[in-house]
Amino acid sequence: MTTANSSPPAREQVYEAFADRSRSFSDAVTTALSAGCDRLGLSVGFLTEITDGTQYVEEAVGGHPEIRQGAECPLSEAYCRRTVELDGQLSVQDAAASPEIADAAYDRFGLGSYLGSRVVVNGDVYGTVCFADEAQRNEPFTEAEELFAELVARLVGRAIERRAYERERAEQTARLAAEKRRFEGIAENSFDVLFRIDTEGRFTYVSDAARRILGYDPDTLVGDAFADYLIQTTAADALDTFDGLLSGDPVQGLELSFEHRDGSEVVVEVNATPITDDGTVTAVQGVGRDITERREREQELRVRTRAMDEAEVPITIADASEPDNPIIYANDAFEAVTGYSQAEITSQNCRILQGPDTDPEETAQLREGIEEDRPVTTELLNYRRDGSPFWNRVTITPVQNDDGEITHYLGFQQDVTDGKRSERLIGLLNRVLRHNLRNELTVIQGYTEFIDDPPPDTDIAASIRRPLDRLLDLSETARELETYARQERYPVRLDPAAFLPTVAASLRSAHPSATVSVTVETDRDICAGEELQRAVEELLTNALEHDPNPETTVEITARDQGEWVEIEVRDDGPGIPSMEARVVETGEETKLQHGKGLGLWLVNWTATRYGGSFQIAGGDGTVATLRLPAITDDQSVEAVARRPTVLFR
Repeated sequence: MTTANSSPPAREQVYEAFADRSRSFSDAVTTALSAGCDRLGLSVGFLTEITDGTQYVEEAVGGHPEIRQGAECPLSEAYCRRTVELDGQLSVQDAAASPEIADAAYDRFGLGSYLGSRVVVNGDVYGTVCFADEAQRNEPFTEAEELFAELVARLVGRAIERRAYERERAEQTARLAAEKRRFEGIAENSFDVLFRIDTEGRFTYVSDAARRILGYDPDTLVGDAFADYLIQTTAADALDTFDGLLSGDPVQGLELSFEHRDGSEVVVEVNATPITDDGTVTAVQGVGRDITERREREQELRVRTRAMDEAEVPITIADASEPDNPIIYANDAFEAVTGYSQAEITSQNCRILQGPDTDPEETAQLREGIEEDRPVTTELLNYRRDGSPFWNRVTITPVQNDDGEITHYLGFQQDVTDGKRSERLIGLLNRVLRHNLRNELTVIQGYTEFIDDPPPDTDIAASIRRPLDRLLDLSETARELETYARQERYPVRLDPAAFLPTVAASLRSAHPSATVSVTVETDRDICAGEELQRAVEELLTNALEHDPNPETTVEITARDQGEWVEIEVRDDGPGIPSMEARVVETGEETKLQHGKGLGLWLVNWTATRYGGSFQIAGGDGTVATLRLPAITDDQSVEAVARRPTVLFR
């Protein structure tokens, strides 16, 4: 162990080192560490910074190979591990025997004696100031020696605080100087107007851009009130904002209308901040940008957007730059047709409208047009948000930017369900009339062979009249169905408790032996057309006339089913053939399966025309079910009415 050196006094050396502002921080610390080693009779002194469990040696004296500037080690392997945890100093006379020193630390550094004090900077532990020697001490460190180490640590902590403060001031000064240079450069070259205004609202500085934006020489503006150059309609808002600036409130994005020297209006977007001195606002500075053209473009865009918003045709815009081309815009008509709001469709792909019966060939045609960057139009069977199918004529047009890159896809959807329904209905009428006409004429032709020599007990005239009557009935139903198809769709509020008993009563008089009962288990009305009454009459007629037993029983029930009212017509007759029911429900006829009449098609047409559905099942009697939109007393017809759904897929 070296002998402590008391001359010159170590305490004075330490004070002088940190009091001399001409010295660098590193020089002051190493001087203090050297004085401490002499004072304590130890060979090693060092300052550490401890961050995230690691000890970094910032300054060191004494030449220990593991304790040099820049060295680092885990705190768990350092003598300072316990030092930072203590309020006072950690003094160790014999490190090999001390429980305060970890074996890993002793093995790494081999120091026999140690005196350390933590360094606190702005209330937080920064690191440690330590003195040590490879030899152990014969005597413990005295209180005076411990106080000396604490003194060095405190002075080092203050020096670190002062260093941080000086660095911050230097950085702030550099920032201010850079800001000044930047401001001066901007003022000379900026496309925008830079300005300063005194507390009286007069210009004290205006950059050269005022010449281009307002037509005035900047020097002529200095000394004038800024309000003198405003369009009067914006002057009041500008003066209110100026009062706020004088109260210390900055302003951003304020749009003011100035009068150009030639008398035209110039719209300027102003950002301004108050300039303060000791908390008092002494002036206002800011920047003004000419946004006249932008406002005009925005106005044009608003007009175009409003036109799209209010268009009756559903319109969507998809982002071509994003994977899967997500929708970024949909107008109100899109929601009216599909049921999806803009919020629900945004970020989705229009594939959300596809469903189980959407034709993959048509979707492939649409996809090919998009991939080839060309406009494409196709008709798809799509599905609304409530699951109801509709025919959609889709047109996709790519939109290019000025560089010729495709940035968006403009989509137009057109609900062509009505047209498709009429088209399919005409096809149905042709098929049924052709099929039944051929069959009935074949029957008539067969009976004509017996006109000259009729079989016994056979009324040839009656046999011929029956298929003729069936053809006349069929043609009448076809004419009626065609008439309904051509009529304007007109949904109204129908009370099932009113019209169902009326329809039932009209059929009872024609079938006095039959039993027709009506049960209404709902207090809601039905949103549909007046032709619904004819559809229910057709169901009752089928039930009564197709049962050979004149005492047939028919039950009519109206009940709630969620958003719908269901009308069920149930009879105890022989039941509709399964083939006939399947043809009516699916709308699909084959060479081996044909509907015999058009009455049930009329029912199907009516239900689907108002967004409902129709099902019919045979078996023990026949059960026909009409499902139609329900409407309460406080709802309007317009709010509840549904668009037509697909008649035949």
